[in-house]
Amino acid sequence: MNREGNESVTQLLLAWREGDGAALDRLMPIVYAELHRLAHFHMQGEREGHLLQTTALVHEAYVRLIGQARDWQGRGHFFAVAAQVMRRILVDFARRRGAEKRGGGAVVVPLDEATFSIERADELVRLDDALDAFARIDARKAKVVELRFFGGLSIEDTANALDLSHATVERDLKFARAWLQREMGAAPAG
Repeated sequence: MNREGNESVTQLLLAWREGDGAALDRLMPIVYAELHRLAHFHMQGEREGHLLQTTALVHEAYVRLIGQARDWQGRGHFFAVAAQVMRRILVDFARRRGAEKRGGGAVVVPLDEATFSIERADELVRLDDALDAFARIDARKAKVVELRFFGGLSIEDTANALDLSHATVERDLKFARAWLQREMGAAPAG
């Protein structure tokens, strides 16, 4: 999205926060394509032909975003929250899949169960657990990972969203990647 688009999104978010309901109507077509790109990012590597599931993730995220308090600080904040929302949707779904695999009861979920492989669901849960542990050690670096992995944001967009330099984001990612690989490569405690 170009700088003009960023300003437009920020202006509409701020207008919506101030109670302008029409701003939301103007905002959603602008951000829908970006939300869809984020959802597609999460769905890549899965079976082909699952546009409906990508769209279901966008719609579920949209419903949750609209239901949240509208204290948006701007475009970066909105997409950071969208990344968190998508992370929660996907991880909750993966955890339910894991529970069902271990004999748990059937659970109604908003996404088509064929969307995720069991292996990917398990990996996603492990990553989420590791990222939560990492956030307790270094919240900023964990947020950088969340925006890049779950949000699909570029280095530049991540830097803008967190008010960091490009170089800081790259250093944070390098450190976080090494920490998470070590953590996820460790044998499960048990």
